[in-house]
Amino acid sequence: MVTTRNIISIDEEKCDGCGLCAEACHEGAIAIIDGKAKLVSDEYCDGLGDCLSECPQDAITIEKREAAAFDAEAVARRQAELAEQVSSPAKLPCGCPGSMARSLDPAPCSAQETCSTGTSAASQLANWPVQLHLVPPTAPYLDGADLLIAADCTAFAAPDFHERFLAGRVCLVGCPKLDDTAPYVAKLAAIFASKNIPSVEVVRMEVPCCGGIVRMVEEALDASGATIPLTVTTLGVRGDVVGIEQSGE
Repeated sequence: MVTTRNIISIDEEKCDGCGLCAEACHEGAIAIIDGKAKLVSDEYCDGLGDCLSECPQDAITIEKREAAAFDAEAVARRQAELAEQVSSPAKLPCGCPGSMARSLDPAPCSAQETCSTGTSAASQLANWPVQLHLVPPTAPYLDGADLLIAADCTAFAAPDFHERFLAGRVCLVGCPKLDDTAPYVAKLAAIFASKNIPSVEVVRMEVPCCGGIVRMVEEALDASGATIPLTVTTLGVRGDVVGIEQSGE
């Protein structure tokens, strides 16, 4: 049955194919095809627009037009189909197997695995992806996780970044100067509000522009209404700690 109703519209000129909208659409109405987000079928789209806030390019809007009616039974079949595809990353609806959310077991360390500083060289990374642009706010590894939100230069400056900051934490990475941080604020606010986060540490560089990552996290905390202890660690360009501030205790 065709009816006039609200339904999403995707501007392919703006779309960069990141796949965040496909991950946010619980009904499976969006897929990445030939590098662009596309509405798979009108009957899968409920018109509520959960995908809108996830699009960093503002490529998705709601329009009112003639469309097939939303079909809950068809959506159930679509969800079952997508659930089967999860076991095959090459078929993920986002079109990018590298962005599939997954937990990692920290690598074991042998006596020989040491770097020049004498610290453990074994990876302590516990989640993938780490780039904040790619992390879905519904990722299971976020549940009850101590978060490390790091400016992306920090891991290059600190030779013992894994041992000093990463062990036992879920890591989210971004650049406050080069990235559009408005979507990050919204995403972090959703995470803070729903994932029972016990603590957050922000690691930034001492350069002034890096203060943006702190403001981003503070704005997200305010928007979420959550009270979460926040530690801000500032690194010098050689990786030394030049300041530590704590709040929200």
